[in-house]
Amino acid sequence: MKLSTGMSVPIHSYKHNQKLHRIWKKTVVLHQDQEVLVTANNRTKVIECDGRSWHTKEPAICYFYNDLWFNIIGMLKKDGVYFYCNLSSPYLYDGEAIKYIDYDLDVKVFPDGKYILLDEKEYKAHQDMMCYPEEVKVIIKEQMKMLISRIKNKEKPFGLSDIHQFYEQYKSLSKK
Repeated sequence: MKLSTGMSVPIHSYKHNQKLHRIWKKTVVLHQDQEVLVTANNRTKVIECDGRSWHTKEPAICYFYNDLWFNIIGMLKKDGVYFYCNLSSPYLYDGEAIKYIDYDLDVKVFPDGKYILLDEKEYKAHQDMMCYPEEVKVIIKEQMKMLISRIKNKEKPFGLSDIHQFYEQYKSLSKK
């Protein structure tokens, strides 16, 4: 089954040991090409692996890549766009959900362009606990460098050139 614009699908995040980590109940497909899948959601229900649930607080534009080991969530807050970047496997869609493996490390980018690395202790612990292959550790390290370069150079989506257009598209799809 292929994804198409306007389609509503869940997102499933897994850990390296193949255990389900987190579910976003729905996101709306806005764009897909050979490189990227862009979706949007607002106040969507999120279910954690322990059964707890919560709802996202603001509109989010999500970028999933076919061959990059990270995904990017642009959260449109009152004081600007914040980005939350997950180091992860490239996504796949299997007819059930958008799926990827979360590799713990995250980067939070603030509206002023400053950023912080998150969850380095979790990454180190999971490397050992889940026996991340050397090849995966090398890929994660290289992809982190590429992600930080994109942040510093304000490459898409960090330059905000398309995130507001995608949000407008999401709002118009939501009205239908």
